[in-house]
Amino acid sequence: MNKIWLANPEEHDFPAAADYLELLVPEAEAKEIVKQLKKAKTQSKKAKDILRASELPLLPKENMHVAANLKKFKNGKKLSPLLLVRKFNTLIIADGYHRICASYYLSEDLEVPCRIV
Repeated sequence: MNKIWLANPEEHDFPAAADYLELLVPEAEAKEIVKQLKKAKTQSKKAKDILRASELPLLPKENMHVAANLKKFKNGKKLSPLLLVRKFNTLIIADGYHRICASYYLSEDLEVPCRIV
């Protein structure tokens, strides 16, 4: 995708997304959403737009996981695209909340790869 993002999500991102989604929807629906995420094409959206649509707060740089992702960016380690779900008139960040917050600190206009269903 580019120098700081992998082209595709890592395999462990999908079970993590399912675990989170199962808190919001029945297990069978969560599994179906994850199946769709696996098939979805990776696309790019601006960090600021993803955060706005999700209605989640920007976590502070000092947050342990945000700081770890910022360090990964600095060290040249590529991070996994976000897994996003349009549901309930909002955008659910099924996997990648800490990554989107870290990327926002690099630039709110940063193009962030994601899969959206």
